[in-house]
Amino acid sequence: MLLPRPGRELSDVEATTLRMPDVQAGEDRRGVRIDEVGIEGLSYPVAVVGRDGEPQQTVADVAMTVSLAEDRRGVHMSRFVELLDIYAVDVSRAGFEELTESVRMRLDATDSRVEMAFPYFLRRAAPASGSTSMNRYECRLVGRAGGGGPVDVEVGVRVPITSLCPCSKEISDYGAHNQRGHVEIAAEGAGLWFEDLIEVAERGGSAPILALLKRVDERVVTMQAYDNPAFVEDIVRDVLVALRGDRRIRCARVGVSNEESIHAHNAVARLRWDRADG
Repeated sequence: MLLPRPGRELSDVEATTLRMPDVQAGEDRRGVRIDEVGIEGLSYPVAVVGRDGEPQQTVADVAMTVSLAEDRRGVHMSRFVELLDIYAVDVSRAGFEELTESVRMRLDATDSRVEMAFPYFLRRAAPASGSTSMNRYECRLVGRAGGGGPVDVEVGVRVPITSLCPCSKEISDYGAHNQRGHVEIAAEGAGLWFEDLIEVAERGGSAPILALLKRVDERVVTMQAYDNPAFVEDIVRDVLVALRGDRRIRCARVGVSNEESIHAHNAVARLRWDRADG
């Protein structure tokens, strides 16, 4: 309930709010608990703080939900956007965890879930010329609060790579077909951030994909791919081996998709892993 601070008169808006019925807060007698209720599809500007502590302005596709007790009719949807606006200036690991917990508390819920998906850019140097350019990565954060424990955060990335076909290299008199692929990683772990997963994904491919390549760089990455052929099966396994070596990571999902250059289909491989399972 909106109450005035001691010694302060209510504004006209506050006074009007107090006189209006709070329909969402009404009682519901159907005895049905709702797992998730809230908003999604909200495009919102945010400042994502990278591993180096520097903020980067981007635009996120946002979803925010909470659980709803069986005796409550609804939630106050405006509170989701109010909280997002407060925390949009600090989408760091700590800031995102605080937002997820604040959503749960502000809406007086047992559980909350916050998801953001956005483009994220990192400056990358070409291997021979040293020319730099910005690479785009699709990144995602999913936070879950509830149960009295710490907020669980899943960090996700989608990273472009080059892959060269081992079979094509082996059976051809010269050359081998290659294609653009993507590595998708979603992992949970304390202190984990986008750059950690992006670096693992890029090492998994036959060669990196960069926005700016001079002729000397194109020569290097072409030969690098030829020297490092990899099926989707190889890439997904190599990525998981690298993730398992990071003791921060508790669990992960890895997917690889190659947009085949000589076939009318894509090649895919996916796996799940949990450290608790060994």
